[in-house]
Amino acid sequence: MSAITTLNPKAESARQAQALSINISAARGLAEMLKTNLGPKGTMKMLVSGAGDIKITKDGCTLLHEMQVQHPTASLIARAATAQDDITGDGTTSIVLLIGELLKQADLYITEGLHPRIVAEGFELAKKEALKIIDTLKVPISEDRETLIQIARTSLRTKLSMENADILTDIVVDAVLAINESGKPTDLNMVEIMEMQHRTEADSRLVRGIVLDHGGRHPSMPKALKNAFILTCNVSLEYEKTEVNAGFFYKNAAERDRLVTSERKFIDDRVEKIVELKRKVCSGDDKNKTFVVINQKGIDPFSLDVLAKEGILALRRAKRRNMERLSLACGGEAMNSVENLTKECLGFAEDVYEHVLGEEKFTFVEGCKNPKSVTVLLKGSTKYILNQLKDALRDGLRSVTNAIEDGCVLPGGGAFEIVAHQALNQYKQQIKGRARLGVQAFAEALLIIPKAIAQNAGHDQQETIVKLQHEYATSKMPVGINITTGEAIDPKSLGIYDNYCVKKQLIHSSTSIATNLILVDEILRAGLSSLRPGGQ
Repeated sequence: MSAITTLNPKAESARQAQALSINISAARGLAEMLKTNLGPKGTMKMLVSGAGDIKITKDGCTLLHEMQVQHPTASLIARAATAQDDITGDGTTSIVLLIGELLKQADLYITEGLHPRIVAEGFELAKKEALKIIDTLKVPISEDRETLIQIARTSLRTKLSMENADILTDIVVDAVLAINESGKPTDLNMVEIMEMQHRTEADSRLVRGIVLDHGGRHPSMPKALKNAFILTCNVSLEYEKTEVNAGFFYKNAAERDRLVTSERKFIDDRVEKIVELKRKVCSGDDKNKTFVVINQKGIDPFSLDVLAKEGILALRRAKRRNMERLSLACGGEAMNSVENLTKECLGFAEDVYEHVLGEEKFTFVEGCKNPKSVTVLLKGSTKYILNQLKDALRDGLRSVTNAIEDGCVLPGGGAFEIVAHQALNQYKQQIKGRARLGVQAFAEALLIIPKAIAQNAGHDQQETIVKLQHEYATSKMPVGINITTGEAIDPKSLGIYDNYCVKKQLIHSSTSIATNLILVDEILRAGLSSLRPGGQ
């Protein structure tokens, strides 16, 4: 008896063949569930929470995040897949399918008596060769808009209907190109995503500026301004309590009035400095220009009244992240004091206007000269559509950014898997011993991706794979699946591309996890709960 069994007689354990079958059934179960999501013709899943909230999606990462996965092995695979999404932004469904298929292929050989360690060695050899094949297939790209549109379209069509994907494609590419600066990493936090439950998805658009989710707080303030100077500041324009708790003793009411007046004057002086700056910059040649104050802290009613009389639109309690975005979008700098205010501190926008939707107010700051921060305005008639668009938009932004950072892409539509399958079958001839069976298992497992794409599009998977393999063998050109006809196509001619870093990470992660799982020969469930009287 092992030491653990002696120490804890209530520990549950599964050994060797049983442990392997538990792991393989969990991985295959998860893969079978997500298999129907893959590709542009994949189906949707409906998630219902305990409270009855509904979410309709085909995004693998969203599903694995929101599902309650009880099985420990399935949970391990789900965590690995969501880590893939955190690193590269895509490939979650593919990684689950590939792990499931690697274990399925390994099981065929292990049940015939091949030791799991030999299979694991074959997988490692095949992984190294597959990563070399990726490098031979990569297609260098330039940062021209047309190529990036093809990359974004390939990613978005796997998440949304064709019509909605094509609407978002231009938005995604223009957003990334606006904030991208050569030689610097692209910060996607500078793309604000704003949702409006209003009209249809076709009305979604890119705002070259900022959309704030609140409006002016005074009825007399202007609702729309043209050619506006914008002061972004983090200055309190309201009466505040002292930081140190202090008590004041007055001899008479006049002294109290003097204290109140001086406290008020302290705030009024700050407001007056802003008003003076407005009069100074909106005079002479710029007399037709207008003025907007966007403050991170509060503005009290008296200060709002003074600003409204001057025709200044003032917004208070703006989000901290929007202050950075405003400086990048409109120019100027965020001020922490009203001392030494100059025209150079101000940003500029051609259009600032308020949009009221039901009880919500939105303020649009548009027409910025060279915005380094933009807003994607998503519109949809229901909450489900907005959530779906939001998840897809994030993946689309990541795919375009990945392509720019990698400087290359791979032919899509299952092309890499067909090439790798053929190359690995030739490579195994160079390997001596039984490890070649592991390489063969890896090569067969890769075909799950084109098989799933074909099956989800309504074609016979075996027939499609045979066609693709025959076409590749005769032409020696990477070929993918035409999901409409089931025939072989050249993905490059149709602009179907996969991200280089996504595929690389996919091969790396799936092999590591599959190898770890097939090498497990004992599963112990020996937590504290099994030590309690009664065993539960």
